[in-house]
Amino acid sequence: MGTETISRGELTRVFGRIATLSFGGPAGQIALMHRVLVDEKKWLSERRFLHALNFCLLLPGPEAQQLATYVGWMINGVAGGLIAGGLFILPGAVAVMGLSVVYATYGATPAIDGAFFGLKAVVLALVFAAILRLGKRALQTRAQKIVASLSFVALFVFDAPFPLVVVGAGLIGVFGARLGLPAMMHAHGDALPEDAQETPDARKAFAAAGVLAALWLIPLGALLLAFGAEDVYARIAVFFSKMAVFTFGGAYAALSYVAQQAVERYHWLAPAEMLDGLGMAETTPGPLIMVLQFVGFMAAFRNPGALPPLLAGALGGLLATYVTFVPCFLWIFAGAPFIERLRENKALSGAMSAIAAAVVGVIANLALWFATHFLFRAHWTLAPLPLQLPDPASLDSTALALSIAAGAALRFGLAPSLLLGAGAGVLIRLL
Repeated sequence: MGTETISRGELTRVFGRIATLSFGGPAGQIALMHRVLVDEKKWLSERRFLHALNFCLLLPGPEAQQLATYVGWMINGVAGGLIAGGLFILPGAVAVMGLSVVYATYGATPAIDGAFFGLKAVVLALVFAAILRLGKRALQTRAQKIVASLSFVALFVFDAPFPLVVVGAGLIGVFGARLGLPAMMHAHGDALPEDAQETPDARKAFAAAGVLAALWLIPLGALLLAFGAEDVYARIAVFFSKMAVFTFGGAYAALSYVAQQAVERYHWLAPAEMLDGLGMAETTPGPLIMVLQFVGFMAAFRNPGALPPLLAGALGGLLATYVTFVPCFLWIFAGAPFIERLRENKALSGAMSAIAAAVVGVIANLALWFATHFLFRAHWTLAPLPLQLPDPASLDSTALALSIAAGAALRFGLAPSLLLGAGAGVLIRLL
């Protein structure tokens, strides 16, 4: 299907569905988009999907949300990007806000914890199924398999900086392309008609980027001028704006720094509360970085000033979400037109091909991290390496059994599997 036949109404329906089912952090969300956009709808070829994903991995911020924005822009221009990227955020923002209110008022509840537990099992099954499917298609040559393996080892074993792995893979691809090594180039046999289409109007994208920059920076300056740098809302706006600029390496890389600053420097939360917030974000739809909304909520809830605490918390959470995600749209609209124009450049094509191989290693690393922390209660460090290994004695047999059942249920569709997982999780926690 060519992208010119896709209406905004259809785009809205499909990304509304993706947003509602986008559990499990970046690995699960990328897997879901690949399944819907490439396999089911056939709106994108494998090559075009990976090209967009590769660019998003190089940006600060949540790569899955930016991928949704990029795809929406390719299909329906600026409006499509805003629709797809905005819908990707909306369900998670609503869910985390509601749970933040419940948490601040009542604390954690067994039913909510059980539903999250069951959904994690479904996400685990979905992610591993996607790795097998994506790896089979993206790793077409021996060189690409080597790059994917090296990327996985660098991340999982040596905890290498994420940007270094991606840039290193890109450089390998550039040199391989310049040396004329076909092993580093993507096979083009999977290309679909949309690969030959013109990209959306770059001028409109650049204009949108300018508007977004103003919508981000002007309110930030106004808060600082009106309330001063020590005001809780000004601190939220400045801190999370910095996160939007410097959070290279995906949500997991950023959240350790956010947790440290929120707990130790600003004293907005206790360590256990930060972990509870991360659990919310991991098991609700939308980007994992949505935990920042919970942090902003608790910061303002505990420093409400003259406002009722829940109202202050809601404003703090919305402000954190706003300054986190407006720059995400800005990066896409400012950079995607350049990337699309260079799509047929041999050096860039080689770089993107190698990065696509590295992406498989990246997703495998995220999946294994998620699996070991879900299925095992304890871990130990293999010194002097930073490698964390699960303690076999701490295996959660219930989590393992539920994950296997969720994987079997996926053959009937994602929605039935999610309902089964959530329902079973609630029963397990209550009984």
